[in-house]
Amino acid sequence: MNQAARKDVILVVDDSPDSLGMIHHALDRAGLTALVALEGEQALGIAEKMVPDLVLLDALMPNMDGFETCRRLKRHPELAAVPVIFMTGLTDAEDVVRGLEAGGVDYVTKPVRPDELIARIRVHLNNARITRGAHTALDRLGQAAFATDRAGRWRWATPGAEERLALHGADREPRLAALATRVRRWLDHQPAPGDQSALDLDPVGPGDGAELRLRYLGDTAAGECLFRLLQRDGEEESELLRRQLHLTRREAQVLLWIAQGKTNREIGQILDLSPRTVNKHLEQVFRKLGVENRTAAAGMALRCLTSG
Repeated sequence: MNQAARKDVILVVDDSPDSLGMIHHALDRAGLTALVALEGEQALGIAEKMVPDLVLLDALMPNMDGFETCRRLKRHPELAAVPVIFMTGLTDAEDVVRGLEAGGVDYVTKPVRPDELIARIRVHLNNARITRGAHTALDRLGQAAFATDRAGRWRWATPGAEERLALHGADREPRLAALATRVRRWLDHQPAPGDQSALDLDPVGPGDGAELRLRYLGDTAAGECLFRLLQRDGEEESELLRRQLHLTRREAQVLLWIAQGKTNREIGQILDLSPRTVNKHLEQVFRKLGVENRTAAAGMALRCLTSG
């Protein structure tokens, strides 16, 4: 017997019972499951017990407004990737920006038009599914990866990235703020997929952010910027090349530096090899990859590094 398809769960947060009733009815007609909360603290409690697929959040509420509620939702690693759509009677651009800066992905104005609301919900549910697919694939591969928006604001991360960036306890918020600044400045220079940059964050403990590099993997289908965290010695990337392209350890190291534009002489200095030995390794790399020159080999390496 086929089980019924799981319904997407929408958490609706609004201090107006009338508004809650109308939205609940629209969601039910659209085949979506609604959870309701009348204020921010209640919403946080519900979300922690049952992670929703999307949150509809009133911007202006007593006690804790929607902006602060959204910020607190995003502090939870389990909730950080849940899309938040703000509902507001405010049309001022500054208030819209406040919602996006708090972690929202979209907004609708009140009075809410049900058809428009459902259409926007479906778009963001689909984007979230795409994001979860990338997240799950990277997590299964053991990759330390994370995604931000174009302004560097945190969207989601694999457990490996959370651990390497030391995003825990009281250090989480200041470290995310520092990371956002660093990522935003780099994105302003329009890096190409495969480009790398040193990540200079103040270390919290041995091996923390100060010893890491970022590799830009490109934009996801959901419009997020995807990054991989790497150790500065390049050992992880050469190991990836070794496994994926069936090379020896030394051949993978040589290919990694070829992909970064180094000459045989420079590679020899880095790896403590003679240029002739580097060339011998490179000949074997060309043979195994079925290519004829450095450019083609570098291209294969970069494709492997940005997709694996």
